[in-house]
Amino acid sequence: MNELLSKLNNEQREAVEHINGPLLVLAGAGSGKTRVLTTRIAYMIGKKGIAPWNILAITFTNKAAKEMKDRVETLVGADANDMWVRTFHSACVRILRRDIERLGYDKNFNIIDSDDQKSLVKECLKELGFEEKQFPPKSVMSEISFAKDNLLTPIEYAQEYGVDFRKKELARLYALYQKKLKTANDLDFDDLIMLTVKLLHENEDVLEFYRNKFRYILVDEYQDTNKAQNELIILLAGQHRNLCVVGDDDQSIYKFRGADITNILDFEKAFPECRTIRLEQNYRSTQNILDAANNVIKNNYGRKGKKLWTDKGKGKNISVYKAQNEHDEASFIANTMSALSRDGYSYSDMAVLYRANASSRALEEVFMRKAIPYRVLSGLRFYDRKEIRDMIAYLRLIKNPDDDISLKRIINTPSRKIGKVTLDKIAAAAEREGTSLLRAIGSYKDGLGQNVADFYDLIITLQEFAKDNKISELVNEVYEKTGYRAFLETDEKAQERDENVNELINGAANYEEANEDASFEEYMDNLALISDIDNYDEDLQAAIFMTMHSAKGLEFPIVFICGFDEGIFPSMMSMASSEDLEEERRICYVAITRAREILYITCAKSRMLYGKTSGYKSSRFLDEIPQELMDITDNTPRVEESWVPKTSTFNPYEIPKSSLTSYSAPAPKPVSNKTFRAGECVVHKKFGRGIIISATPVGNDVHYEIAFESVGTKNLLGLYAKLEKA
Repeated sequence: MNELLSKLNNEQREAVEHINGPLLVLAGAGSGKTRVLTTRIAYMIGKKGIAPWNILAITFTNKAAKEMKDRVETLVGADANDMWVRTFHSACVRILRRDIERLGYDKNFNIIDSDDQKSLVKECLKELGFEEKQFPPKSVMSEISFAKDNLLTPIEYAQEYGVDFRKKELARLYALYQKKLKTANDLDFDDLIMLTVKLLHENEDVLEFYRNKFRYILVDEYQDTNKAQNELIILLAGQHRNLCVVGDDDQSIYKFRGADITNILDFEKAFPECRTIRLEQNYRSTQNILDAANNVIKNNYGRKGKKLWTDKGKGKNISVYKAQNEHDEASFIANTMSALSRDGYSYSDMAVLYRANASSRALEEVFMRKAIPYRVLSGLRFYDRKEIRDMIAYLRLIKNPDDDISLKRIINTPSRKIGKVTLDKIAAAAEREGTSLLRAIGSYKDGLGQNVADFYDLIITLQEFAKDNKISELVNEVYEKTGYRAFLETDEKAQERDENVNELINGAANYEEANEDASFEEYMDNLALISDIDNYDEDLQAAIFMTMHSAKGLEFPIVFICGFDEGIFPSMMSMASSEDLEEERRICYVAITRAREILYITCAKSRMLYGKTSGYKSSRFLDEIPQELMDITDNTPRVEESWVPKTSTFNPYEIPKSSLTSYSAPAPKPVSNKTFRAGECVVHKKFGRGIIISATPVGNDVHYEIAFESVGTKNLLGLYAKLEKA
C-alpha cells in the first residue's frame, strides 16, 4: 500500500487518505483523477479495512465503470467484485429491480430507448389531436426529460408552468406519455433516476437499507450531474456523510442534457464540513497546450478556479491555420495528417474535433478523395440498426409481455398480414380489459384470426424456451422461429444485415462467457445501457472525427480543432446569455486539453453550412490565447476590413456594411417601430432565429448586425427586416 501511495503527488495522496466525511476533489483535465479514485478504494479496503460491499462508486459511462473496476481488481483482487462500481443508470436499475413494486410497477419492466420514446410521443400526439408541427416529437421528448431531470411529475409540471398555454398542453402530453409507459410496464432513461429517488423518498426502510449498505460513496464527473442525480446522492449519503465527489467545474459541458454546474459549485454549501482539494498537476499535455487552456477558461466567472501545470516541458506552439473556406480547411487538415503519418505517427493518434456534426461534411469529402482512413464517432450505432432493433423488440416482448411498444414494432415484422382492422380490435379489447395488447390477444385469440393466434403462440413458445436455454441460444431461436432470417434473405442488403444479427448472437455468447451467472434480465439491462462511446475502439487504425462533447474523457497525441469561427464556436445561440457563453468556453477548454503533444486550430473566412455560404470572423476564444503560444498561418485573401462575403442567395434587404456610413434612407412609412438591443434574440421571416450582436442608429433607422442560427452573420436595417422578438 505504501508503494501505491508513493506514486502519488501530495494533493493526490491527500485525497486518497481523507476517508471520513465529505470531500470535494477539483480535478483538472489530465490530473490523474482515475488513479486517485482507484487508489482511494484500494486504500479503503486494504488499509482501513472497509468492507467492499459498503462502497458505492458511480461513474457516467460503462467504459469508465469497467476501467475503474478492472484497476481496483488489479490492486485488491477478487474483493472488487463485492462492491458496486456502476453508472447512475445501472445502479438505479439494480435498486428498482429489487423494490419497484412499491411504486406500482412489475419487476419485469423494460427500458425503452429514444426511438421508442419518439414512437410513443407520436402516439400521444395523435390521441390528443395535436399537430406534430406545433409539437415536434423531439421537442416534446426534451421537455419531458427536463421535467424528470428536475423531479417534476406531470401534475407538478402543470402547476409550475401551467400558466403558459403551450406548457399546459405539454403537461397533458407528459401525463398521457407516462400513463402509457406504466401500462406497458416500461421505463425511459430518465425514469430510472426519478423513480429511484421517489422510491427512497417514500420508503424509509428502503432508504435505510441502502444507507447502511453504502456507507462510503464516490462519484466521478460530479460536474455533470443533474438535479435528480444530485438528489439521489445526497439521499444515500445523508446518514454517514462519507461522500467523495470528484469533478471539474471547468469541464461542465452537458447543460443541454440537464447537467447543473451549481451541484459542484455549491457542494460546500450542501456539506459545510467538507474538505476541498485541487488537483492541478497535469500528466497529459505539454505546458503550451495547458497555458492556452488556462488563458481561455480564466475568462469565466462561474468557476472555483485552478491553474493546470506540468513538468513535461513547454512543447510545440499551437499551430493556427486561417483558411479561405471549409474546403481549404479540410485540405489543410488532411495534408497535415498525411505528413504526420510519414513522420511516424499513426492515423489513430489523430482526432478532429468540431462543435456540430454538420462540420464533418467537407472533411469527409476530402479524406475520401485522398484515401485517408477515418472514422466518424456518433454515426449509426450498431444497436440502432433496424434489424438489431427488431430482434431486441422480440426479446423485450418475450421478457415483458406488457410491452406494447415492442409488440407494435414486430407484430407485422416480418409480415403476418395482420391488418389495421384486426389491430384496432386488439387495441379496443386491451382498453376495455385494462390490459396489454399481448394479454388481450391471449384472451380473444380465437376470434382474431389464425395469423394473430399463430403470433401469440410463437411468443409464448419463445418465453418457455427462454426459461431453460442460454441467452445466445434464445437470440438464435428468435432469429429462426420468427421467420426473420428468411425475411432478411429478401432484402437488398441481406448479407450485411444477416452478419449484424449474427454479431448480436456472438455478443450474447460473449456476454455469457464474461458473466457466468448472468440472467436474461441482466443481459437485456446491459443492452439498454450501452452507449456509443463504450464501443470506441482505440486500436482502429484511422483518424477519428467527433464532436467536442463526444471527445470528453478521451485524449490523443494530436488534435485538430476546426471551425474556430465566431457564430460556430462559440455557437450563435450561446450569445444570448453569459451562462451559455461560459459553457461554450468550457467546451473550448475540454477540446484543447484533449491534445497531448500537438494541437492545431483552424478557422475559415467563409464557409457553407446548412446550404448557405457566409462570412465569419475568427472565434473570440482564439483572441484569448496569448500570441506567443501560437504559430499562425493566414491563407485568407487580403481584403479591406469592411469586406463582407456575398451570401449564396441574393437578399435585397441586406445592406453592405461598407456603405452604412454614406447610406441615407428615404422617409418611407415605417413598417415597424420595434427596436432591439444587442444580446436580444430575434426572428427574421427568412433567416430564422438569431442573436443581435450590435445595434447602430443610422438616420431614422437602426442597423443590426445579427448572428443567425442557420445562415451566419447578416447586416440588416430595422425598417425592412421586420424583426420579431424570439
